[in-house]
Amino acid sequence: MTTESIIAKVWSFCNTLRDDGVGYGDYLEQLTYLLFLKMADEYSRPPYNRDTHVPKKYNWQSLTKLKGAELENHYATLLKELGQEKGLLGQIFVKSQNKIQDPAKLFKIIDMINAENWVSMTADVKGDIYEGLLEKNAEDTKSGAGQYFTPRALIRAMVECVRPEPNKTIADPACGTGGFFLGAYDFLVKTHKMDKSEKEFLKTKTFKGWEIVANTRRLCLMNLFLHNIGELTGESLVNSTDAIIADPGIRFDYVLANPPFGRKSSLTVTNDEGEQEKEELTYNRQDFWATTSNKQVNFIQHIRTILKTTGKAAVVVPDNVLFEGGAGEIVRKKLLETTDLHTILRLPTGIFYAQGVKANVLFFDNKPAAKAPWTKEVWFFDYRTNTHHTLKKDPLRPEHLQEFIKCYNPENRNKRKETWSDKSPEGRWRKYGYREIIERDKTSLDIFWLKDDNLTDLDNLPEPDVIAAEIVENLQTGLEGFKAILKSLKA
Repeated sequence: MTTESIIAKVWSFCNTLRDDGVGYGDYLEQLTYLLFLKMADEYSRPPYNRDTHVPKKYNWQSLTKLKGAELENHYATLLKELGQEKGLLGQIFVKSQNKIQDPAKLFKIIDMINAENWVSMTADVKGDIYEGLLEKNAEDTKSGAGQYFTPRALIRAMVECVRPEPNKTIADPACGTGGFFLGAYDFLVKTHKMDKSEKEFLKTKTFKGWEIVANTRRLCLMNLFLHNIGELTGESLVNSTDAIIADPGIRFDYVLANPPFGRKSSLTVTNDEGEQEKEELTYNRQDFWATTSNKQVNFIQHIRTILKTTGKAAVVVPDNVLFEGGAGEIVRKKLLETTDLHTILRLPTGIFYAQGVKANVLFFDNKPAAKAPWTKEVWFFDYRTNTHHTLKKDPLRPEHLQEFIKCYNPENRNKRKETWSDKSPEGRWRKYGYREIIERDKTSLDIFWLKDDNLTDLDNLPEPDVIAAEIVENLQTGLEGFKAILKSLKA
């Protein structure tokens, strides 16, 4: 069968199951379990002859011989038993459940997967099928999966600017479905002719991720495996623990990340009345510059910790990280002093699956301890003002960020040139010196200079849902500020 026909077949089953109330996410999970078992079965046969560590009682062949209720019962038992295994196998099947209640449809999916030789397919083919399903799942706003899916065009631009090299390590402390790993992998494969040892390093030692949501971690591991990253019988490349709860003790050459949206880290606790309520979770770490419950500020501190002194980072953060006082101000000052925070990309709304998100990308290089601040100037690219994207009608595409990449000048950052000047006030690329920034109120990095046409042109206002989301964000910011004041007064 052709690549197109295989993809069409996979999608047709997805549409059939949706009629039964099985969403993209549930279909993706079942596809993950079954694909993994089928590929393990293929690897156990000639010419590979690998020991896949899958118990014979619960291998692929044990599924293909059954139908009806017998199949349904065996499949449920198989999922439960394999979830208790060690290594990658256990991580794929942890907390797994059968979401396909019709045994006839389950049999058809097994039959569809059994008809193909998946190991012989190229990583591009398998990856395209799976990535397509991941994106469709992210588009299903009711599932909430969009918060784990970063637009691939943005990932590609970030990777092109950072330009990772072979035999270097790459981390993502909130890796979602693995988009940054795949972006870096594709860049390395396309831009470097690697020898055998470099290819092996890329496959098994380059990437390290953290993802606390079991379902998302499962999708990430399968996504990597289908793209030829990681070993079937090796240890999981994605850790299941909370990344920012402690220093892992490992240092990386690169960190590429989009930490989850939502400001506060919280923990569900039971109060004296026996009722469950959310309590703000504050991380008390000796290596952090400031103690706060602000999730993104904590991620920034954590990322700086896990970078080598020569390490580079590109991190997506919401606007509040740029201007929030208290811990936010402390962290910004320390970041300017101890790293070279050289670039900030201001992103438009409408590119993420969470509505109304205002985000930026911080690019910084870690440095060894020094008396003088490492940041000499910060370059800003304002791709937000007078820029409008929507997920369906005008999604973010790679060509939209080409101007930014050109201005960033990855080959030689020392030869950057501003596109803004007094004579060119519409230029989106502008630099500010360290002294200019440090003297701003709260060391704010929330800097704009372009004229916003929306303020004068009522015909070009954002969509109502975007405006509403921005109002909610502003109200939450104000409320959290008042809560902080009240807390300090009580103290």
